[in-house]
Amino acid sequence: MEATLSFNLEDPEDKKAHMRCVKATDMAIVLFEIQNNIHRGLIDKDDESYNDGVTDTLQRIYSLMEEYNIDVEDLIN
Repeated sequence: MEATLSFNLEDPEDKKAHMRCVKATDMAIVLFEIQNNIHRGLIDKDDESYNDGVTDTLQRIYSLMEEYNIDVEDLIN
């Protein structure tokens, strides 16, 4: 089975759609980093309220990904 996408790069809307397709892997990698690694660099061992904010923010990101049915593992592997 094959699929071919075609874009008219002179049409602004098609140009945007093309760029989304071209950058899809990069976006998936960023989402993977956010989901799996970013908290390591943000946690402050001495500031529990800051850590709660980081946890709340990351939880919101995870909720959005779930709401939009984004499974990074499906996109990366």
